[in-house]
Amino acid sequence: MSARFAEKVIANMGPSPEDSLRAAGAMHPAGRIARPEEIAALAAFLLSDEARFITGAALAIDGGMTAG
Repeated sequence: MSARFAEKVIANMGPSPEDSLRAAGAMHPAGRIARPEEIAALAAFLLSDEARFITGAALAIDGGMTAG
């Protein structure tokens, strides 16, 4: 899902941006949407030497959405 599409969907979920974010978070098994620093932490790990043996993997960082 593209970021712009997700923003449009979230924007139409509630009367205010805060209500929309709460509604989007309630749909996730984690009960919230990701914080930017959580996404950045995965990107930083994948760019680090510690991840040098990870190849061709698809890692879902979606609060459990694809697991449910």
